[in-house]
Amino acid sequence: MSSSVSTETSMESSRATESNTAPGPILLLGAPGVGKGTQAKELVKLWSIPQISTGDLLRANVAEGTKLGRVAKEIMGRGELVPDSLVNEMVAVRLLEPDTARGYILDGFPRTLGQATWLDARLSAQIESLPLVAVSIQVNYNQLLRRITGRRNCPVCQTIYNVYMNPPKREGICDVEGAALIQRADDTEEVFKERMRAYTALTAPVVDHYRALGRFAEVDGDRPIAVIAAGIVAAAERLRHAA
Repeated sequence: MSSSVSTETSMESSRATESNTAPGPILLLGAPGVGKGTQAKELVKLWSIPQISTGDLLRANVAEGTKLGRVAKEIMGRGELVPDSLVNEMVAVRLLEPDTARGYILDGFPRTLGQATWLDARLSAQIESLPLVAVSIQVNYNQLLRRITGRRNCPVCQTIYNVYMNPPKREGICDVEGAALIQRADDTEEVFKERMRAYTALTAPVVDHYRALGRFAEVDGDRPIAVIAAGIVAAAERLRHAA
C-alpha cells in the first residue's frame, strides 16, 4: 500500500472513531464473496454501533422461543419462506434496543423493495431518526468467482486457503495439520452463479430505490480491508451531508 493511501486510510478511520456525530442506519450491500461481513465488523469497531443481521435475528428468535420465533419456526417447518411482514416485526423489535440509538449496520435487510419501503416509513415516523443510507461494495465478477471457487478448508484446524490467492505450500494439503483440504459443496461455479442471479434479482430494486433518493453509493471492494472501510466511512458521510 502506498504512503498516500495509508495516510488517507488512517485519517478516515480516525475521523470515524473520534466523531461525535451519530452515523445513523447504514445498509451494507454486496454480492456473495465481497467481504460484507468483514466490513460490517470493521464499522462496528469504528463507530461502536451494532451489526444487525436478519439471519441472526431469525435464529435467535427461534432459539429463544419468542412469539415471533415460534411463528417463524412453524412456517419454516412447512418448508415455506418467512414472509417480509414477520421479518419486519423482528427488525422493529431489535431497533427498540438502546444500543441502536446512534446507528447500526444492517446486513441482509432490507433485501426486497417491500422491506426497504417499510423501513423508510418506520424511520421517517421517528422524529430523531436519521434516514438510512446504502453503500454497496463492488468487486469484479471474475474476482468474486475466484474467491469462492478457489476456497479450500482444513477439516482439522479450519484454516481457510484459496488456490488462486492464498494457496497452501503443498497443493491440497494444510500447512498446519498436514490434512487434505476440502472444498465446500456450495463453493462451486454453478452454485455461485445461482446465488448471483438471486442476489441481483432481489437487490436491484433496492439499489434503484436508494439511488433515486440520493442515498446510495458504491465503493471499490478489491482493496485492503482498512482501505475499503475508510471508503465506506467517507461514502456514508457524503450521503449524510447530502440528505
